Amino acid sequence: MSIFSKLITLLRGTAHETGQKAVDANALRILDQEMRDAGAQLTRSREELTKLMAQSKLAQQKIDARAGKMAEYTRYIEGALAKGDESLAHDVATKLAALESEDAGDKASKTALDQSVVTLKATIQKTENQLRGMRQQIDTVKATDAVQKAQAAIAARHSGASSKMGSALESLERIKARQAETSARIESAEELESSSGDGDLNRRLAAAGLMEGESNAAAVLARFKKPAQLGHDTASGTAPLIGQVRDVQQVPRSDS
Repeated sequence: MSIFSKLITLLRGTAHETGQKAVDANALRILDQEMRDAGAQLTRSREELTKLMAQSKLAQQKIDARAGKMAEYTRYIEGALAKGDESLAHDVATKLAALESEDAGDKASKTALDQSVVTLKATIQKTENQLRGMRQQIDTVKATDAVQKAQAAIAARHSGASSKMGSALESLERIKARQAETSARIESAEELESSSGDGDLNRRLAAAGLMEGESNAAAVLARFKKPAQLGHDTASGTAPLIGQVRDVQQVPRSDS
């Protein structure tokens, strides 16, 4: 029973929370409807005021008409008494008493009607002022709500753009990290290959100029220059010998 009671309480709380959320989400719509209801009530109050004012006017007309009749009866009573007709004066006085009684009741009703008219007029005036102020406040609230919705939309778009930018930057950083890792793997593989074979040693020997079979442009050029140098030296050495032979041939013979 205790669990069932708690479940009922939970359902009531959930219903209240759901209802409150619905009210909050539709606050402006509800407020507009309440203002329409208040306006309709004000219209009915004006109609009621019109009826009361009409009743007061009719009551006043009735009182005025009775006042004329009462004045007439008063003259009749005075005339009958002047002629000494007590019986006639009594009969007219009876009529006048009835009219005075009705007049007192109508005047009391008229006073109550007039008081109701005054009170209702004041209420209507107060309600109109309140509604006017409420409409101004509602216009302000609606304008503020529109501005806040626009600001919220802008903020949401900016937040979405910032989120997308952040996601793009994260993706870029991940790509860079993968590329750096790939480069490191390639370099490690090359270093491993060099250290496991003769590649590193050969590079060191070649750098020292000790590798056989290796040639470069300077060596090739030197090889081509060597035969030419030898030919030049040979030619330079034979030229004096030829000159000496010619000198010997030109010496005169002594026996001639």
